[in-house]
Amino acid sequence: MKTYKLLTPGPLTTTKSVKEEMLIDRCTWDDEYKMITQKIRNQLLEIASAPSERYTTVLMQGSGSFGVEATLCTAISTCDKCLLLINGAYGERIAAMADRLGIHHTVYATKCDSIHDIGRIRNILENDYTITHIVMVHCETTTGILNPLEEVARISLEFGKTLIVDAMSSFGGIPIDMQSLGIDFLISSANKCIQGVPGFSFVIARKDKLSMCKGHSSSLALDLYDQWRAMDKSGKWRYTSPTHVVAAFAKALDELEAEGGVSARHVRYHKNNVLLRSRLSEAGIESYIASELQSPIITTFLFPDEDFDFECFYSHVKDRGYIMYPGKLTDKDTFRIGNIGEIYEENTLELCNIIEDYMRGRELPPL
Repeated sequence: MKTYKLLTPGPLTTTKSVKEEMLIDRCTWDDEYKMITQKIRNQLLEIASAPSERYTTVLMQGSGSFGVEATLCTAISTCDKCLLLINGAYGERIAAMADRLGIHHTVYATKCDSIHDIGRIRNILENDYTITHIVMVHCETTTGILNPLEEVARISLEFGKTLIVDAMSSFGGIPIDMQSLGIDFLISSANKCIQGVPGFSFVIARKDKLSMCKGHSSSLALDLYDQWRAMDKSGKWRYTSPTHVVAAFAKALDELEAEGGVSARHVRYHKNNVLLRSRLSEAGIESYIASELQSPIITTFLFPDEDFDFECFYSHVKDRGYIMYPGKLTDKDTFRIGNIGEIYEENTLELCNIIEDYMRGRELPPL
């Protein structure tokens, strides 16, 4: 199979050394493997600026959505009510989970190209004292918009609400200080900005909040509280863990540190994103999200005109070594290009040259 650079928000392009960690078979009961699990848990706390005396990390089998659902069904009891902030498909997925789980909730939804209005959130909280939790997506992968985490965290603290943050596409690529922001639960996964491979998610949680969640979960496998207690007691996952993925993630964490940590990775992602949007704009392809709201993670681009054939464009780019994402909006024709993973300036420049060549070819008259 041909090797491609994945311009996606995960799975993404990983390093050769991360891949090589998966060539070794490991036993879940072995002490060396347990040490890898604990190393990961501690390193994630450091990345989140979450001191171990107040916070813990719980690893959960499955993709990021498994981690989100595990958090919702564990952290929110039948007596609670949550405010869901939605401006994209992944916020809508959280609402679908809340519906399926029977969680009491209210929705504040904005358009996909707009961030949440803090004044509107304040008004909702002032008029509904039964709300106990706020749930938000930090970087909405639908569009690449970056939601106002600091402002939402501030108002959550002011009103004394439990804050749950889906930081799936931002954690590890955008600096987040959990303690200073007052985030209670933060969820991400192995195959995003840490640059591991798919197979598990993780939740960083305040110990005092999680300790109150015993018996909340209606799911056995997705009980975040029970998973936490097992990991703290024996250093072991409750059920079979993705051993190869865990080892690869441990290596990816070391490589993040070697790159200079989250701040250095954020700079790389941001520079590539600015370069990409600038060059494509010159080629006649405009981004969907305003620059001041754009994350460095993934960018949604509008079709340049009504005659644009995405399948032809996609094939042209893929044949030259790069794979993009189709759009996820229903009301506009779009496609998406991710900046995360083992992607550097030379890759972005090459991609832009490929796209510019394609756009010039569209302008040539037929023979």
